[in-house]
Amino acid sequence: MNRNSIGIRQMVEFVLRSGDLNPASTGSQNTALEGSRIHRKLQKEWQQTTKKEVYLKTNFTAVNEEWLLHGRADALHLTENKTYDEVREIKTSALAFEELSENTLTLYFGQAQVYAYILMEENKIDHLTLSLYYFQTTTEKLTVKSIEYTREEATIFYDQLIKKFTWWVEFKAKMRNKRNISSQELTFPFPKYRQSQHELSAAVYKTIYSHQRLFVEAPTGTGKTISTLFPAVKAFGEKRAERIFYLTAKQSTRHVAEEACALMEEHGLVMHAITLTAKDQITFEEEKNLADTKNPYFLGYYDRLKPALEDILSNETVLTRTVIEKYARKHTVDPFEFSLDVSLFCDTIICDYNYLFDPLVYLQRFFSEKNDGNIFLVDEAHNLVQRSRDMYTKEISSGKLDQLLTTCSTKLKSSDKILGNIGNLLDEFEKLKGPMKNYHQDSLIITEEFAGLKNKLQSFSDHLNDWLQENPDSEVFEEMLDYFLNCHSYLKISDFYGPAFKTRLTYDRKTGDLSVKIFCLDPSDLIDEQLQLGGGSILFSATLSPLPYYQEILGGRDNSLAYRLPSPFPPENLAVLVPAYIQTTYQKRAANQDNILAALHLLTLSKKGNYLVFLPSYSYLKTIASAYAQKYPEQKIIQQQNEMDAKQREEFLEYFQKYQSQPVLGFAVLGGIFSEGIDLKGERLSGVAIISVGLPPNDPELDALKDYYFKQNKDGFKYAYQLPGVNNVFQAAGRVIRSETDTGIVMLVDARFNQQRYTRFYPPHWQNYHAVYSSQELKNTLANFWKNK
Repeated sequence: MNRNSIGIRQMVEFVLRSGDLNPASTGSQNTALEGSRIHRKLQKEWQQTTKKEVYLKTNFTAVNEEWLLHGRADALHLTENKTYDEVREIKTSALAFEELSENTLTLYFGQAQVYAYILMEENKIDHLTLSLYYFQTTTEKLTVKSIEYTREEATIFYDQLIKKFTWWVEFKAKMRNKRNISSQELTFPFPKYRQSQHELSAAVYKTIYSHQRLFVEAPTGTGKTISTLFPAVKAFGEKRAERIFYLTAKQSTRHVAEEACALMEEHGLVMHAITLTAKDQITFEEEKNLADTKNPYFLGYYDRLKPALEDILSNETVLTRTVIEKYARKHTVDPFEFSLDVSLFCDTIICDYNYLFDPLVYLQRFFSEKNDGNIFLVDEAHNLVQRSRDMYTKEISSGKLDQLLTTCSTKLKSSDKILGNIGNLLDEFEKLKGPMKNYHQDSLIITEEFAGLKNKLQSFSDHLNDWLQENPDSEVFEEMLDYFLNCHSYLKISDFYGPAFKTRLTYDRKTGDLSVKIFCLDPSDLIDEQLQLGGGSILFSATLSPLPYYQEILGGRDNSLAYRLPSPFPPENLAVLVPAYIQTTYQKRAANQDNILAALHLLTLSKKGNYLVFLPSYSYLKTIASAYAQKYPEQKIIQQQNEMDAKQREEFLEYFQKYQSQPVLGFAVLGGIFSEGIDLKGERLSGVAIISVGLPPNDPELDALKDYYFKQNKDGFKYAYQLPGVNNVFQAAGRVIRSETDTGIVMLVDARFNQQRYTRFYPPHWQNYHAVYSSQELKNTLANFWKNK
């Protein structure tokens, strides 16, 4: 589609919308489904006299550029002479027609007015009837409102609409021209490239130029963020890109991307970059307990939006959370919705993976259709494997429904129909419990989707949606809404069900609760589909080994390039040691505990400094940390706790200061919050010990994943267990060397680390790892390493 194109509905809503912010209806998905059903029903009734879903388009010029304005009219009525005499627009919602706001009616008729203008111009028609067919879903009442419309009126309306829209096109064009010119003049914002940085930047630019997909393993210290953002920004000036999406899983990497944008701005770049923050984090505190109808940041939102947009875009370029909040307060607009509206005018959008990949929350304003001008930079791409599986995994529980029924039975009238609907759904759960009870099964994984349950959930969800619309002040509204959203999520993900999915039934004999989970085994096709919505895509991480595995699992099997950079740091600064005499398999941990404690103690004695020990579980962490504290009470130790908040995490890291009189030995969980994304440079960290190869514990869902790949004649154990564990090891090891002057030890405490089935995955700068076979040899090797430093 023409890059300069806009939908009729989109233009009408942007130009004409005023009044209050109306958050997405609780029943947005079901309302859409119901709306589609009503459209089909009415269109079928009219099929003898109307054309349905008629694609209409026209061109207009704005800022010396051609634009395509396009949309689909619901129905066009024909006279006996086969000429058009009526435009019919169908709308559905739970509100009564009399409750619709004036602006809502303006928007509804606005679309029809544009359709009428196009028809009149193309067919030389002087007069048309515009009819709104409004269907109230809760009562199934159809209201028809018609107005007579002349060609002269249509022309005046259309010209005013285009004039108002063109002002914003010109406003955006001025920003784009400044961006493109400054992009052409921008030079790399450092005195020189680090090792491999220029090579990486060139590969990224070529990928964007050729609309390909690139997978890059770039070790810590490469400068991945600036090496990917800089060439993408340069593509603006060459008109090879229109918008960059910098997608990441962690707040820390979002900050790094913000800093890179600010750095390029200091070197002359004029570009608007925005960071999207999750709604629950950016919403003002005073908003959280207010009803929408009493929220001052919602009331009159659209009356203040355009001045707020002009203000922030005219005065700011790097739009961080703090900046968004500042202008949201200034103009009294909701900060989350404001950030989404501002993003339409931004060149770079820094956000979480879910804004592209999660079907429940993705940005429809950007990803409803393919746009080659969108460039995707996916940071820490190794995290996308599990994150994407989680996005396509949802669970529904009979236990929560039982609780809902209990609550509603005491707080609602017995005549309320929703109580019967809850009972009907519980009956469906009971049918599924039968075989579990009869065969004494607590857990079962199958390939069946349970169409009966899905249909009952859909029916219940439809009824519950209507109930929520009719009872916004009910004392059980929040409980109803929670279960409705649960149903909505489950139904949405079930639409993707196929060979790459499984269903798991879990039955709790004590409570009688049955949970039904649909879970995704292989998200590769789903990721590929989303990445195809843009032009070039670059997926990068410090740990992306083996590259073919990540290409396969992240949707790049047949259409991607793979690229591995060497470590930019001197290999002699890192010692990778494997005490091959220590075995940490579950069965042999107890027998090897003394050797593990002694090895950790030798590590801390080899050089005065701070160290981190990573273990595969909290229970094992507590065992080893407690035993170590008892055996070596003189050592200061700290432990990661389960569910630490931001302040506790910060306090944990504060213990790692350089040149302390009493250095610290920290114990943390492998694959947890401290095993990646933390930056303890220089003397703040002298080494890490990783105990065990990090295999996840045996799990029925991982076994299903293993079987899935075995059936494809692949190493299922590697896919399900080994490689996720290896990646966690690589991430934890990456905490040691963070700059060119850092030196340190990575001690891999498990004999398996010396076996070919693991060493074959080691990155190039680990190829000189050293296996030791006794405590004395370990002591000597540690001493020799530090002696040479």
